[in-house]
Amino acid sequence: MTGSILQHTASTTLRIPVRGPFDLDKSIRFLTDFPPACRADAAAEPGTLRFAFPAEAGWEHVGAAVRQRSPGSIEVEVFAEEGLAVEVGAQVRRILSVDVDGVGFARIGAADPVVRRLQQTYPGLRPVLFHSPYEAACWAILSHRTRMSQAATVKRRLAEEFGRPVDVGGKILRSFPAPDVLAGPEAGRDLPEVKAERLRAVANAAKDGLLDAAYLRAMPVPDALRRLQRLPGIGPFSAQLILIRGAGHPDVFPGDEPRLQEAMRAAYDLPLAPPEELEELSAVWRPFRSWVAFALRNDRSFARAGSGVR
Repeated sequence: MTGSILQHTASTTLRIPVRGPFDLDKSIRFLTDFPPACRADAAAEPGTLRFAFPAEAGWEHVGAAVRQRSPGSIEVEVFAEEGLAVEVGAQVRRILSVDVDGVGFARIGAADPVVRRLQQTYPGLRPVLFHSPYEAACWAILSHRTRMSQAATVKRRLAEEFGRPVDVGGKILRSFPAPDVLAGPEAGRDLPEVKAERLRAVANAAKDGLLDAAYLRAMPVPDALRRLQRLPGIGPFSAQLILIRGAGHPDVFPGDEPRLQEAMRAAYDLPLAPPEELEELSAVWRPFRSWVAFALRNDRSFARAGSGVR
């Protein structure tokens, strides 16, 4: 069930301002090494990052090509039906975390030497998100009690069998299945029944608007996390993943992330620090706790093998 290649008849180019440091090349390099993205090809075209995904505004399959012409802006070429360009551009902004004013991020480094080293080592790196909270929730289900590489293989298969190939300016990319497809009986046929049921629940929640990124980010963080944990199979760890790496909330401390705890203990030389002490230490990262956690979690100086991903 591969579907014909979706070719949009026209494209729209948007120029989007970026406040604060941002380096698109670092986002591209991150994606090539991030198994859940299934984008080992992300760096194939220097200076251009192409996406295909279901747009949250109606779940039509769309494409986008992103280029950075200057430090203070990005250019987004949108391949979508007429009338969707602005919504797709906004989704791309969120995926790359350029919807957040990053000017104040440098002040965190001035107050914390660990953050300062991260900023100097990875200048312009911002969190790169899943295309939507819906896709992040699907990843949380697929990766539960499963090796990351195996979960990525299943995610890729779902895209190939039930997603849609999209022509993104001459490059064909696979878009993840839309919720109405994943909610059907066929998509989960080769999965353990419990995971198939949970994927259907996530898809139905997305169809009902319960995984809308703006909706989740507008809620107080504890309320958003509690709401997400009402979904079958979504516990504290997965709820934080969805809110941080799906909805793009910039200021959540992922306290249930074991790899982040290990990285923090190593970075701050606190080998016996309990999770509560680490969370208190992260207060100086406000209002960019998600950003610092992302950078620290993925810093090769402290990264270790593990099952989780943020």
